[in-house]
Amino acid sequence: MHYPQIEHHGAKDGVTGSCHQLHMNATSSLLIDCGLFQGNDASIPNEPGADRLAIEFPLDTIKALVATHVHIDHVGRIPYLLAAGFDGSILCSEPSAKLLPIVLEDAFKLGFSRDQAQIEKYIRLIEQRLIALPYQQWFTLADTDELQARIRLQRAGYILGSAYVEIDLTYPQAGQTKRVVFSGDLGAPHAPFLMPPESPERADILVLESTYGDRLHEDRANRRKRLEAVIEQALEDQGTVLIPAFSIGRTQELLYELEEIIDAKLNSASALVGASSLAKKAATPNADETNWPELPIILDSPLASRFTEAYRSLKPFWNQETRDRIQSGRRPLAFDQLITIDSHSDHQRIVQHLAQTARPAIVIAGGGMCSGGRIVNYLKAMLGDERHNVLFVGYQAKGTPGHAIQTYGPKGGYVDLDGERIDVRAGITSIGGYSAHADQKGLMEFVTGMQQWPSEIRVVHGEEKAKGVLTDILEARSAEREKKLELIR
Repeated sequence: MHYPQIEHHGAKDGVTGSCHQLHMNATSSLLIDCGLFQGNDASIPNEPGADRLAIEFPLDTIKALVATHVHIDHVGRIPYLLAAGFDGSILCSEPSAKLLPIVLEDAFKLGFSRDQAQIEKYIRLIEQRLIALPYQQWFTLADTDELQARIRLQRAGYILGSAYVEIDLTYPQAGQTKRVVFSGDLGAPHAPFLMPPESPERADILVLESTYGDRLHEDRANRRKRLEAVIEQALEDQGTVLIPAFSIGRTQELLYELEEIIDAKLNSASALVGASSLAKKAATPNADETNWPELPIILDSPLASRFTEAYRSLKPFWNQETRDRIQSGRRPLAFDQLITIDSHSDHQRIVQHLAQTARPAIVIAGGGMCSGGRIVNYLKAMLGDERHNVLFVGYQAKGTPGHAIQTYGPKGGYVDLDGERIDVRAGITSIGGYSAHADQKGLMEFVTGMQQWPSEIRVVHGEEKAKGVLTDILEARSAEREKKLELIR
């Protein structure tokens, strides 16, 4: 058999469950990610109700697992991988090494046990297996007469700690070399906290994500204006704005930009009326205006709170813009209007209070696709009330409640939550520009920015339409350059 070979165990025909195996030779392979399937991806074809948690591929050749980042659809099956007998190292970036145990502790509680002794034993095992790799430094995986292999992580700009993976393979006996690149999830430019990804110098084989391969995002300035405008409009209904968000990445970006809006409002008001008048205005706001300085921003997710605290401890990995903001005295992740809800009893009380009073507030709650987490309780309590609004700022996979609400809610449809059918009367809005994923332009620039283009590109991690559109554009661009390119999707 000719090596290297790539086998896809997830995210080949969908956007979740990322798991790719690089067979370096007959006896050594590398696993890139091992994530949970979500939405429609979670069901085994022709077996309704069956899930896809089991590790159904042999582990005997796998020397190590590389985690490109810590989202659950990339690392959520690691507990099942360990239970299946995987005993290799887990390689990831330095920030991811701090964040990964938090994610895997939560995954272990959901899938295995809430016994504290077992959890602590499991987390110690994870920490023993972790090898934190600095960005831009080569790490040797194998050095034998048959195979020399090394790996390097580069910033992917998706969430803090995210990386794309460069793997150099040398076969001394055959006198051949190959460079394989796995993109992981690539980030959009100008994201808060993050330095943007830069293209690799070269690749022979590229495994490329395609989540937004068929569309373009708004730029950051426009999306912030839209966020502000959408919230202003929603709050005119005298209700709560519910924002489902994943605990890591999206939540911290939202907090960053909400703080930016509030700061701009404060500065604008101060310039217009002076500091003393501002205090009076805050005390007696105009009923027709959103009183941003007094508007509660509620973060209701214990996991998101832990990640936000971890983000604060990872300032050396923040971009210069964010460090400058801190130097000026601003607190993008700990501003005055931010209220964090940790205990379940406090969560229940705030859901009941907001549902009954419809007090204007912004709630960011865990459960990015509304298939679990505290956002579900808010939705059950408020979706049927037209005073409230739901704002989607992230991708909603087909088959998830979030996708159903986003698609059918504006048409007066319904959604099933915890076995309960709920008519959607709340306002439903989406801002696509808040996706952390690179859009079509960003994905193309990742490829075209290489000095040496790959001869083979495997397009993964996307729905059929997104994969098809991106593949067509890659083929057209390759033809323009008169380059031979094998595209696999």
